Amino acid sequence: MVKKKENKTGTPQIQNRKARHEYFIEDSFETGIVLTGTEVKSLRQGNASFGDAFAYLKSGEVWLKEFYIKPFEQGSYNNHEPRRDRKLLLRKDEIRKVDRALHQKGMTLVPLKLYFTRGLAKMELGLAKGKKKYDKRASIAEKDVKRDLNRELKKARM
Repeated sequence: MVKKKENKTGTPQIQNRKARHEYFIEDSFETGIVLTGTEVKSLRQGNASFGDAFAYLKSGEVWLKEFYIKPFEQGSYNNHEPRRDRKLLLRKDEIRKVDRALHQKGMTLVPLKLYFTRGLAKMELGLAKGKKKYDKRASIAEKDVKRDLNRELKKARM
């Protein structure tokens, strides 16, 4: 599930809402992402999908896999491959921290959102641990209680 939300500059902020439902997010990192020109143009239009995207470590670098960026319509023969692996840019100390965390059982790197800051594409990555079915039910019940409480408060104000 992808949610597009406009930020102050007018470019879309693309969120991976499914990740927060499927995982407990333990820690998060802001990363840069290496893109080609047509990928940036397509992202500025909000044409991306997280789907089953995940990040992994390979020889001391962090890579993003299965992240879909729709080909740019005016890209012609210069267009990019929609699901290619993309390099994520983190500092060495952050990479070491991620590496230590990934060696723990059940930890994974999940992309949470993509946005633009001062003209640069940034991605928020989360160190996550998978939820069990009963955890998901508990978080859904908690969300329902909050919604009902807000509804009652709104009625009381009127």
